[in-house]
Amino acid sequence: MVRRLLVLAVAATFLAVPSATAQVAAQVAGDETAGPSAAKPIAGTHCSEFPADNWWHADVSGLPVDSHSDQWLSHMSTDVDLHPDFGPSFGDGPNYGIPITVVGSSHPEVKVRFDYADESDKGRYPFGGDTRIEGGRGSSGDKHAIVVDKGHCRLYETWNTRVRHGRWVAGSGAVWSLRSNALRPDGWTSADAAGLAILPGLLRWNEVKAEDIDHAIRFTTDVTSTHHVWPARHDAGSESSLAYPPMGARFRLRASFSTDGYSAYAVSVIDAMKTYGLVLADNGSPWFFQGEQNTHWPADLIKELKSIPASAFVAVDTSSLKVSDDSGQVTTD
Repeated sequence: MVRRLLVLAVAATFLAVPSATAQVAAQVAGDETAGPSAAKPIAGTHCSEFPADNWWHADVSGLPVDSHSDQWLSHMSTDVDLHPDFGPSFGDGPNYGIPITVVGSSHPEVKVRFDYADESDKGRYPFGGDTRIEGGRGSSGDKHAIVVDKGHCRLYETWNTRVRHGRWVAGSGAVWSLRSNALRPDGWTSADAAGLAILPGLLRWNEVKAEDIDHAIRFTTDVTSTHHVWPARHDAGSESSLAYPPMGARFRLRASFSTDGYSAYAVSVIDAMKTYGLVLADNGSPWFFQGEQNTHWPADLIKELKSIPASAFVAVDTSSLKVSDDSGQVTTD
């Protein structure tokens, strides 16, 4: 995963922002005026993935196609099918996906040293022997760690997470209040190249099983621009041209895409892609979309999801949803 520090968006105009320190304090403490709580909590907690009026939960099925859609898609390998980056590995290492660790408010906290310390949230993280890391601690991959403090409804996420000589180290780290719509300071990364939270974009087995998915889904592509669009805060692309997709771009599956022959579980995912769409959140293999690590993912479902063509998507213009440059809250009219 390629990282680039402090690259500001030039694709959109931003209002003056408060100091980074003040923004992070508000974001973590949750003292921004929050919208209504989302109805569906994270499994094992009473916390939702940000308020119901957050951008991740926005219905984009009726929004206009972005004027850059054709250009962006021309650089995104649309001749391939989607690839669920989670599910059974058939003996080849641990099950794929990003694991989620839920802890109580009394969980011990540790200091974490960051490679990108100037864009990471400092302080102590509730990490320990129970902290699950993507791919395992010996992985050569992104090694994301996602921890939810269910007592305070606080989210901790790190990238390239490891333990060295008994001390926790990560590439970058971010902390959110799940009760707040506050964004990170513009230009700051997170555990994601887009500077967004990872958790709200993960597909989870319990919501698919319940056929109740209420959020957009995180995905990657290989070549991106050196720009980002609201609510993304950071980019890590290699192309300066606006013809390449920026971090934060949202893509919607066409309403005309037929669900004939798909199982009910697959239809629930397809419907979510039509209603909430996909969010470009990091650099990686084209059209890989992410879900939680869970041993219950059915192999047949994963196979079905691999048949959704990338060519059936369009980019969506979500700018009309914005209430503030520094908030993920959306208009509800």
